[in-house]
Order: sequence, then structure tokens, then C-alpha cells
Amino acid sequence: MAKIIGNSLKNMPWEDKPEGCKEPCWRYSKNPIIGRHETSISNSIFNSAVVPFEGKFAGVFRCDNKAVVMDLYVGFSDDGIKWNISDEPIVFEGDSEITYKDYRYDPRVCFIEDRYYVTWCNGYHGPTIGIGYTFDFKKFYQLENAFLPYNRNGVLFPRKVGGKYAMISRPSDTGHTPFGDIFFSESPDLTYWGKHRYVFGTSPFSAWQSKKIGPGPTPIETDEGWLMIFHGVHNTCQGFVYRFGAALLDLEKPWIVKERSMFYLIGPETQYELTGDVPGVCFPCATLCDAETGRIAIYYGCADTVTGLAFTTVDEVFAYMRKYPHPVNGEQMAEYLRTHGDQTNKL
Repeated sequence: MAKIIGNSLKNMPWEDKPEGCKEPCWRYSKNPIIGRHETSISNSIFNSAVVPFEGKFAGVFRCDNKAVVMDLYVGFSDDGIKWNISDEPIVFEGDSEITYKDYRYDPRVCFIEDRYYVTWCNGYHGPTIGIGYTFDFKKFYQLENAFLPYNRNGVLFPRKVGGKYAMISRPSDTGHTPFGDIFFSESPDLTYWGKHRYVFGTSPFSAWQSKKIGPGPTPIETDEGWLMIFHGVHNTCQGFVYRFGAALLDLEKPWIVKERSMFYLIGPETQYELTGDVPGVCFPCATLCDAETGRIAIYYGCADTVTGLAFTTVDEVFAYMRKYPHPVNGEQMAEYLRTHGDQTNKL
């Protein structure tokens, strides 16, 4: 099976798959790992990103305060499960025109070369992709916004692709976007972005990803391609439902989709996923991986209120994608239509 390209992470959080479990991902038995009131001013803490740091763990967290204002906060942990999160939002240094904020939310953190880059949905005359970096999670520096409004879910690749920085994102609008496909962009310097390429869009074959989709955590490099965990949205009679699945992208041309899961990996089922400020949401923003064992820990927001942790392995995800594959090109889609019919009207 596939192998993760990267470092060993022996101290990452882990819980073995429960006996009798038939699912490709399983939830941590003591979820949620971060409650909504873990700081003195938080209404909710969710959709956050963590990374290994100095033998332990650090992260950037979305904390909506008791005014329900969205901002980013730093946190630290010895074990990746119990977190100490600051009561004060991160203050970015940089051009005052750019560091001015309307809001900040849904961060991702990615180590590239010599520093930790943070991307997030940044309020600048509408939602766009903010980029910053830190060396020590004490001082943070903000760069230019990556794109014009409107855009959400900007996720950097953990190394340059073809000598350029690479990002996937989901163009958007001003509201609770009722649409969305994933695009690839590259940059020589993290300021000027171009060579925009369509990656993939919503599905007429799989209802959980039929309304909109978006990238989740930093893509995981494997010897078979970039493993991308992405979220999909289903428009139901009770509103949007968020689940997440997986896709495999080409290593050197990441806009080329090699494989994609028809079935989701995790969807809202538990009380903490079904009850909260926005019921029915499982939204992944970070993974920790051990290249030696193939283990993957997934951090995800639950009901836009608390933070959960789930586990899988690279073997489990690849086997699941291949057992229940989604068409990824025109020929495969045409064949699926011939054998299953048009499912669009049934979603």
C-alpha cells in the first residue's frame, strides 16, 4: 500500500481501532478534546490547526468569543490532546493596511522549509485567504492576501511543487456560500498567485458532496500522490450537512485527480457533532502523521462548537477509496452514468 513521505512522529496522539469497528476512521473515545469554554472568553473553539513543535505540539485555533467575533488564538500541548489556549488573539506584524481585520477564521498551519505558515479566511472587504508565518508561535508576521475576495479554505502544500509554492482553495461569495469547487494556484514568492487550475467540483453521484466542497488539512505526501482530505456539503431539508472524504492528487501536477472517495470517511453522528451552534458539521482542518507506521490523526470541528479527534491510517483510507471509488474523469463519469443513471435529481 501507499507510504507517507515525511518524518516519524512517535508521540502523536493515537488510539487503536476498536474491536469490531468496520469504518475507515474512528473517533477518539474521549471526544471532544476541546470544549467550547476552554478559554475565559470563548463561545466556541473549532476548525483549528495543529502541528508538531519542539517535541510537543502547537496550534492556531479558531475561537469565537462571547461577542461571537471570529479570531485566531495560539495554543500549546504536550500530547496533542490537552491544550492550553491563549485568552488573547494573535497580533500579526506587517503592513497596517493588511493586518487590519474584519474577522479571521478556519486556520491551517503548514511547515515549509524553515517556518510555520498560517493560512486562514481573512475578512478584507469580504472573505479572502490571509497568509502569515511564525518561527516560534510567539511572533507572527502577516503577508499579502493571496487572492481577491471572495475565497475560503486556502490550504498550502507542505513543499514547493515545480519550484513554486502551491495552494488549493475554494472560490466563494460574501455569504454562506451555496456552491463551491476546488482550485489549485501557485506562487514564486507567496505574494503573486497565478496558474490557477481546476481540481474538482461537486458530485452528481454522491449526495454528501453535491452542494459544495473544499480542501481540509494540509495535503499529505505519499509515494502514490498527495492525499487530500476534503469536506463536502449536502443540502438537506434541515440545512447544510458537512462530512469529509479523501482524494488522491498527482504529485507534480496536483490539479490532476487520480482517485476520489464516493463514500465519506466521517459524518455527523454523535451528540457533539449533531448539537451545537451549527448542528450537523464535521469539518477537518489538520492532521498529524507518522511516516513510519502510516498513522493519521485528524482534528475536526464539530457542530461549529467544539473540536474532535479521529484516527485512521494511510492503508485504511486508500483501501476505502479503492473499494468505493468516485469517477474522476469524463470517461469514468460517462461509464457511471451508463451503469447507474443520472443521480442528480435524486440528491
